[in-house]
Amino acid sequence: MANEMDDTDRRLLSLLQANARESTALLARRLGLARTTVVARIARLEREGIVAGYGVRLGAPLQAQAVRAWCSLSVLPKASPAVLRMLGALPEVEEVSAVSGSFDYLVFLRCTSHEQLDALLDRIGQLEGVHQTQTSIVLSRKIDRRGAGD
Repeated sequence: MANEMDDTDRRLLSLLQANARESTALLARRLGLARTTVVARIARLEREGIVAGYGVRLGAPLQAQAVRAWCSLSVLPKASPAVLRMLGALPEVEEVSAVSGSFDYLVFLRCTSHEQLDALLDRIGQLEGVHQTQTSIVLSRKIDRRGAGD
């Protein structure tokens, strides 16, 4: 699958990551390919699971209003599945990653205010099976390789 990708596939993926709504005609022009070839490549990448879906990346006005934080969680071993289910039900939780080190999970949170973040952290800390938390509020993003979708 991924090892069968060529440079054109990688360039196509890069263009789609920057703007998944780009027309296939424009993608084809940028890649120097026929539009039908681009359509076929996208279909193959989706079929093979290389492209798992499409989403929305929030723009600068909403990003500027958000209070973002990384919350490290230490969880009792048998409680992990339940804690993950409960975190998944919270709309402010954007990402949960299992990590190595003294914590089990790294949770990315997005709130509309510091008060909302404070209440959310209280809720997370009180979840059955959560042993310890440590939170860092994001002050600013210095490097972002996800693309701005110009």
